[in-house]
Amino acid sequence: MKFTDFKVMSFDIVGTLIDFETGILTAVRTLGGPKAAAASDEEIFEPYKRGRDKFYGRSSFAMKDVYLSLANECGFNADEATAHAFQLSVLRWPAFADSVEALRRLRKTYRLVAMTNADRTAFSAYSATLHNPFHDSVTCDETGCAKPDPRFFAFNRGRQSALGFQQSEILHVAQSQHHDIGVAKAEGYTVCWIERRQGLEGFGGTPDPTVLTRPDYHFASLKQLADAVDAERADDRVAA
Repeated sequence: MKFTDFKVMSFDIVGTLIDFETGILTAVRTLGGPKAAAASDEEIFEPYKRGRDKFYGRSSFAMKDVYLSLANECGFNADEATAHAFQLSVLRWPAFADSVEALRRLRKTYRLVAMTNADRTAFSAYSATLHNPFHDSVTCDETGCAKPDPRFFAFNRGRQSALGFQQSEILHVAQSQHHDIGVAKAEGYTVCWIERRQGLEGFGGTPDPTVLTRPDYHFASLKQLADAVDAERADDRVAA
């Protein structure tokens, strides 16, 4: 199996291209008061995940309730103004340092498709942060469900098929074992795990997977994936 076998790369956005962990930690510590400023990553991520489980609505408005859940559990600032400030910060989560340049390079070879649990409003903000690299996008607004629901991946498979692309021509690229890698593999996708937390303990702001799925490709960064694609293309040109 070679990278040149694929015509489409589909991407998880939040966690793979957008650094939501840094965004969450920065916002909570900035807005939540002295106790929040002194909290460890784990002391923020664990109640954040519990809050997200309780309020799993559209990310462009549900995250204020996620913050209030977290803040009330932890004793951080829990007023409405702070919650709304946290909600706005979600739309400004930063890209990983390598995302924009790697996507620019990959776009030269592949059709790029976003596959995100973010709603259309939030995705528009993230796409702009990434310099709008995508040819197509699938959000929870279109699918009516969220990853790891297998229907999300079936929706994208059908959408790309209608545009003339077979599933065997799609490489799905993602960070989350829980939301993407396991279910995408089970649904017949070839998968590339971008292990953004390589070398760190635990799964941070992402739920722990029930089983760790072995991916078809495995890199620590998106830059490494783009480098591998460029190297294969260079070798093919030499061979030709």
